[in-house]
Amino acid sequence: MQGALIALAALVAPVLAVAAPPSVPGIDAPELARLGADSVGYRTLILTHKGEPDLQAANAKTGVAPLHDRRLTIHIWYPAQAKPAARRATYSASLWGEPPKPPVRFSVPGIAVPGAAMRGSRHPLVIVSHGYSNAPAAMTWLNENLASKGYVVAAIQHDDPNPYVIDATKRAAPNYHRPRDIVFAAAALRAQLGDQIDAGRVALIGFSQGGYGVLTAGGASLDPDAPAVMQVAGGALAKYARGAAADLVVPGVKAIVALAPAGGGTRWAWGKAGLAGIKAPLLLIAGDRDQTVDYTSGAATFFSDAVNAERYLLTFKQAGHAIGLNPAPPEMRNSLWDLDWFEDPIWRQDRVNAINLHFITAFLGVHLRGEKGLTSYLDVPVVNGSEGEWNPSSATPWGAYSPGGEGVTLWKGFQRRHAEGLSLQHAAAAK
Repeated sequence: MQGALIALAALVAPVLAVAAPPSVPGIDAPELARLGADSVGYRTLILTHKGEPDLQAANAKTGVAPLHDRRLTIHIWYPAQAKPAARRATYSASLWGEPPKPPVRFSVPGIAVPGAAMRGSRHPLVIVSHGYSNAPAAMTWLNENLASKGYVVAAIQHDDPNPYVIDATKRAAPNYHRPRDIVFAAAALRAQLGDQIDAGRVALIGFSQGGYGVLTAGGASLDPDAPAVMQVAGGALAKYARGAAADLVVPGVKAIVALAPAGGGTRWAWGKAGLAGIKAPLLLIAGDRDQTVDYTSGAATFFSDAVNAERYLLTFKQAGHAIGLNPAPPEMRNSLWDLDWFEDPIWRQDRVNAINLHFITAFLGVHLRGEKGLTSYLDVPVVNGSEGEWNPSSATPWGAYSPGGEGVTLWKGFQRRHAEGLSLQHAAAAK
């Protein structure tokens, strides 16, 4: 019996060691999720935002925060000239452990080649903002995949406090820093990357607290009486509300994607008047059982109230908040707390990522590249994916993608039985 167990371990171990990078979709991924034609390069740079308030050091009585130089690490993925045998990146980061446990470190395999030369120039720029106390290493499903499709992807490493051991005022610091970091990084990257990017084609993508950040930096003006504003120490955020909102906005944004965005519920940020400030096309993605930021007062309300933007709302039915990170790495599977950072209790995470990639690829292609043919993947014939129908010929392979078009209501690019549990709503911008 012991010999049988040893033999079994020998068979299993190699399988565990060669897990696919999260940016490589599986066989059941919808059509546009697949990797693009480009090899991917990876590098980091450090930006210093001088004279920012150190909100973690704010005076407990007065709320006044001293100024300091805020350092931001920017992780950059890009189309590259890379040899097939080149060494691939392995990313590492940590997330807060279940209190009072220490942070848990994890690693993620990648497809990118560190330091590879960039291929071409004037690529569209995509700025990515992670969730509260997350990390770019936890979103490589998105970052690497988009870079393989010809985008320069710049993911900001925000310096978030531990939300589980601080008071509400200090916990609200990212409400200030998220949009400020995004606006600062966008300006600095446009200057530093030069003709590597097309400064006129910029998109913002954010998950959770990053979703709040990109909606604000994308034009949603803050309500000065909102809890998200009032909780920030010393009124630091209030001075940017409504009339002064221009200092929190990235100019010239062509598309915004917000996954499970914060900014609703009891910590609401903008109100209806503020959301009307968004003019760029908007893709919202959320689970309708999100108990962290709330779906009804969150993504669903943002979809209704962002009336001046052409907008989409992709809903994962019965999904919660965990729709923006990689599948859980092995190190994060030893406790339910660690696992729940990454994984939804019902939906397979690699499946969620693949569906997100399909629609984000179509959305960015239309609005950053003018690829109007991709609108057929967005303007679905039925709102509920489960109601779509397709009756292909008997010779059609089982894994074939729905072609869309006349008489076909199964969402274009999806396989048979694989649009279940989804809805996609669309609304035009007000005239």
